[in-house]
Amino acid sequence: MILKMKFSRLAFILVILVMPSLSFGNDKANALFLKANVYYTKGQYKEALGAYRQIVDEGYQSAPLYFNLGNAFYKTGDIPSALLYYEKAHKLAPGDDDINFNIRFANSRTTDKVDQNTEFFLYRWWKTFMLNFSIGTLSAMSIVFIFLASAMLILYFFATSVSLKKASFYTSLLLFFLFALTFFIAGEQTAYFEGHRQAIVFSNSVSVKNSPANSSNALFVIHDGTKVNILETNNGWLKIALPNGNEGWIKAADAKEI
Repeated sequence: MILKMKFSRLAFILVILVMPSLSFGNDKANALFLKANVYYTKGQYKEALGAYRQIVDEGYQSAPLYFNLGNAFYKTGDIPSALLYYEKAHKLAPGDDDINFNIRFANSRTTDKVDQNTEFFLYRWWKTFMLNFSIGTLSAMSIVFIFLASAMLILYFFATSVSLKKASFYTSLLLFFLFALTFFIAGEQTAYFEGHRQAIVFSNSVSVKNSPANSSNALFVIHDGTKVNILETNNGWLKIALPNGNEGWIKAADAKEI
């Protein structure tokens, strides 16, 4: 099995050790998360699904939670649901190699293999760079940079030697720049995901129509597990686009938004 899993026995021990850093802020949710992990390591995937989904139903979200939920769905053979939660995890931690690997691996199990239009290399580079860190990481980095920059600025005002004043001043400028950069990237990443509404097709076979009506002509067919971009909605219909540029309408009930 090539699929990367978060919970090998070693990883399971590590999760127990670092549980405070993965805290959902609620003892019950933490207990359920740990219980689900135990189910998962024992191969009781349906039980793990029940525990993970209970946490989600109570309003909690995190990349590890969605990732492990995706893994549990994959183990039960539900590829569309696995992809849905892998993609949800990706939105919270877009630079995570395990998440990205499992998305590619699960996609290899889907029917449709859609080629993506070539992106301009500068845009592709910027998108890769922008999505290299999670919002949480960028936020933490911003806080650290602004705190250190402020400390250096205070040191500048109180330093008695010229060399120390220069060093603290230019260091504070650099740290303020890094703060602004991480803050900007966080904003760009948030805008990117808000501007890219996507969904996973759940119906086995879906005819993509040329207009939002049952009587309209079918343009092409897509299958469960395919990720689509949502362009607009209209009375229970979604206008979708594939990575290759093909567009059309499908019923909203045939897909679940990420």
